[in-house]
Formats: sequence, structure tokens, C-alpha cells
Amino acid sequence: MMSEQEALKCSSARNRGGVQRVEGKLRASVEKGDYYEAHQMYRTLFFRYMSQAKHMEARELMYNGALLFFSYNQQNSAADLSMLVLESLEQSDTKVADDILEHLAKLFSQMDPNSPERVAFVSRALKWSTGGSGKLGHPKLHQLLAVTLWKEQNYSESRYHFLHSSDGEGCAQMLVEYSASRGFRSEVDMFVAQAVLQFLCLKNKSSASVVFSTYTQKHPSIDKGPPFGQPLLNFIWFLLLAVDGGKLTVFTVLCEQYQPSLKRDPMYNEYLDRIGQLFFGVPPKQSSSYGGLLGNLLNSLMGSGEEEEGEEAQEDSSPIELD
Repeated sequence: MMSEQEALKCSSARNRGGVQRVEGKLRASVEKGDYYEAHQMYRTLFFRYMSQAKHMEARELMYNGALLFFSYNQQNSAADLSMLVLESLEQSDTKVADDILEHLAKLFSQMDPNSPERVAFVSRALKWSTGGSGKLGHPKLHQLLAVTLWKEQNYSESRYHFLHSSDGEGCAQMLVEYSASRGFRSEVDMFVAQAVLQFLCLKNKSSASVVFSTYTQKHPSIDKGPPFGQPLLNFIWFLLLAVDGGKLTVFTVLCEQYQPSLKRDPMYNEYLDRIGQLFFGVPPKQSSSYGGLLGNLLNSLMGSGEEEEGEEAQEDSSPIELD
């Protein structure tokens, strides 16, 4: 008599063999240029598998099909199958795992950077990666997306995703390249200052420290420090030390002494207000929230999560433009 475990293994092997045979036929159709027919067959098989609760088989078939269509530059069909990959994840109890996140990032990397489908895909992927909780997405997925966007030289969106990852070193290396290729020499300190302040606003103290140390060591226009030739870099260095100490008087004096440097970007003091609340016990301002454009940017960065029920979290797919 065959054990239950052996029976399951045999069943799984048969299913996989069946999927492989089907994939072979579909691949042949695509190779012949019968794109429309192949696409419709993929969709038919997807819904058949889903109705039989064969979520993994459905997901694997759609993933491989999407990559096949991408290889033939059939962007619309590939994007549609990519969305079905997400649908299979959303309708099953599949746990977040590195291999799945890497598959999602691979699909993202193959999509036309200017397509609306890509924006919709990344928004849904990030939402799934946190269980639809309304949070800003799994840090690992953000990191993978950030690297793809960095390779595309889309530095602004890459920075957004790095901020929501735990990869301070990768973020710093991207910022060095961003500064060298798009920034003025006089702004080398501002690129890293913004990132450190934003990481601190997200209560990610370790990444804030790593991005600062890596950036200042690797940027060709920054002399070895501390102390540094740029006052703003010295401020950030002192700020990171003050955050570790947690003394409000030190933080207050620091902000007062470096006001000339902090006035270079109107957002700096907004970030510092938030950092004062998070690390030094400063009470919030009387107004219930920051107002105007600066408030929208800050609330987007924080991912306050105070959306009304049924609203989509738009910040998942949009960069924070703070240049």
C-alpha cells in the first residue's frame, strides 16, 4: 500500500508534468507568433487552475508565461499575465517569501518603465507583500524595486523605495551616483542630509547611520571626516550622535547653531520637528497635522496610514519629489 505522503508526491509530480506539457504547447504557439491565441489560452488555464485551488500551479504558469511574452516584446500580454500572478497570490494564503518577492521584482524589471500597467503592478505587489494592511510594503520588495530603478537611472523613485527598505548601504551608493550625475558640486551634502533625515523620520536609525557613513566615505567630492568641510555634514554627524544620546538640550542647541545650513531646504526643519518628537520627547505642534505641500510630502513619507476605508494608498507607487 502506498502511504499518503507518497501518494501526494506522485500527484504533485503528475501535476508538474502536466503543467510542463501545457507550457511546451504554449511556448510553441508564442514562438510561431500566435500571440493572441497563446495569451487567451494562458488566461483560460489560469482560471481553470484557480477554480481547482491549484494556486501555485496557476502562479508558476503565469510567471513563466509573462517572462516568455516579455522575451518577445509582447508587453501588454506579459503585463496582463503579471497581474494574474498577483491575483493568484491575493486569492491564496501564500506566505511572503524571498523567492516570490524576487519573482515579482523580476516581472517589474521587465515592464516598460513608462507603462501605466507597471504603476498598477507595483502598487498591488507592495500591498500584497504586507498582507493588504495599508503599510508601505515589505522592505525586501522595496529594496529589489529600488535596485531595478537605480539601474534604469530613475534615481528619484529608487530613493523612495530605498527609504522603505533596510538597505542603507545600497541607498548611499545610489545617492553617490545620483549626486555625481545629476547634482551640482555644491549640493553633495544635501543629497545625503535629506536621506538621513527621512530615514530618521521613519524611525530607521540604523539605516540613517549606514547611509551617512557610506555616502561620506565613497563620494569623490567629500574629504575624509568628521569633521567635514561642509557644515551641513557636520550637523548630520552631530545629529546622529544626539539621537543616540536622546538629550533634548543637545538637540535644541544643535538645531539653533546650524540654522544657516538648515535654511538651505525648507523641508529640513519640518523633518527635524518630527525627529524631535520621535527621539527627544518634543510635543507635537498645536495644529493636528502639517499643512500645505510640505505637509503632504511629510505625511507621504511617514506613511501615516490614516486613509479612509476603501481608499487606495497612492504613496506606494509614487516617488517623493523633494529635490
